[in-house]
Amino acid sequence: MDNRKVYMNYHNNLLQLEEHMYPLVDVDTPNVFRNLFPYDEVPKIAFNDRIVPHSMPDEIWITDTTFRDGQQSRAPYTTEQIVTIYDYLHRLGGPEGKIRQSEFFLYSKKDRDAVYQCLEKGYQFPEVTSWIRASKKDFELVKEIGLKETGILVSCSDYHIFYKLKMTRREALRHYLSIVRDCLEIGISPRCHLEDITRSDIYGFVIPFCLELMNLMGEYRIPIKIRVCDTMGYGVNYPGAVIPRSIPGIIYGLMVHAGVPSELIEFHGHNDFYKAVSNATTAWLYGACGVNCSLFGIGERTGNTPLEAMVFEYAQLRGSLDGMDTTVITELAEYYEKEIGYHIPEHTPFVGKNFNVTRAGIHADGLLKNEEIYNIFDTGKFLNRPAVVSVSNTSGIAGIAHWINTYYKLPDERKVGKDCELVAAVKIWVDEQYDDGRVTVMTDEEMVQKITEICREKEIIL
Repeated sequence: MDNRKVYMNYHNNLLQLEEHMYPLVDVDTPNVFRNLFPYDEVPKIAFNDRIVPHSMPDEIWITDTTFRDGQQSRAPYTTEQIVTIYDYLHRLGGPEGKIRQSEFFLYSKKDRDAVYQCLEKGYQFPEVTSWIRASKKDFELVKEIGLKETGILVSCSDYHIFYKLKMTRREALRHYLSIVRDCLEIGISPRCHLEDITRSDIYGFVIPFCLELMNLMGEYRIPIKIRVCDTMGYGVNYPGAVIPRSIPGIIYGLMVHAGVPSELIEFHGHNDFYKAVSNATTAWLYGACGVNCSLFGIGERTGNTPLEAMVFEYAQLRGSLDGMDTTVITELAEYYEKEIGYHIPEHTPFVGKNFNVTRAGIHADGLLKNEEIYNIFDTGKFLNRPAVVSVSNTSGIAGIAHWINTYYKLPDERKVGKDCELVAAVKIWVDEQYDDGRVTVMTDEEMVQKITEICREKEIIL
């Protein structure tokens, strides 16, 4: 205790006592936290009420894995699609580059062609990075293309170390450090993907490993990033939950005990327990500068943290979009639907067909009186998607006119009103439906079909 330094923490302006070092704890048998993860029961969330402080960094950002993890769960994108999506990401991130990086595979010619074409764009953001296997051949490929950073898989739970790699912790540590050193030797900045961290021995393996990585960074003076990979979605954001499931505890441990600076910590989550967004936001709140996401959450199994969700989380936390162009989110959704052929579930927040559609009659009445009553924000302004009211027996002729104007995105000079022949004909048809005993709202498909019939019959052009 006497030898530990007292130093000033300029983030909170308090004197602090230097933390003691955490050596590697080598074990003969794997610690798979069977008390928390009994395979024949639902996993347990335990608490010890050890609370760590919020530590929001001065700057936070988003990184993208649409072309890496996002391609592991769907048909591969074409080169043209990758380049087009990359253009969209550049526009979405805005002039401040809030979408900081995008990671790519390098294995196929298609992927390499996409990397070259994206590099030719000359964008500062998103920076093009790669994800490779831990081999010298792959390192050389990164160097040949001219990338400054690459991701490297370094699995850190005993599930992976003992059962998949067939190693001990010490053997895994030495293996990983040799791989990272190989990367540093050719001048490439490694991004260490700590796979399955939420089932890992944080203080027996993860912290000692990251301490060694920080020593290598000091030796080579090349940044080494730590990606906190909640591979199975076990992470929780609850204060006082025990590690390894505690996201606040993991981020705190990396910063305080391993000395990893916030700008080198990035969270990568999966949505197996519906916690990808809350865990990513929590990582920001407790000290990680980066959160790694994929468009529309497309990724392995239940998917990754949706990129579009974190755009709006960012705005809510910072009070500003800081230049991000959120209308691009709607353009991306339309591109995926029309050009790629990917169906976005209708109720997906921000991008689903029905995300800002009011169906309940009483809600529709409120929305027609004042949009703010049942719309989360000005969706017309931020997403080019005005609030829509589904038609029912309570919509009235004004509601039907509103539906037609918003669904067909009619400009002001062509908007229909209550005295329009088309609106009146639709109102008669709707009333007949409910007079016959209907109790559900009219679907968009039904409305479009009927409006098309009436327009054809009465020679009306919308």
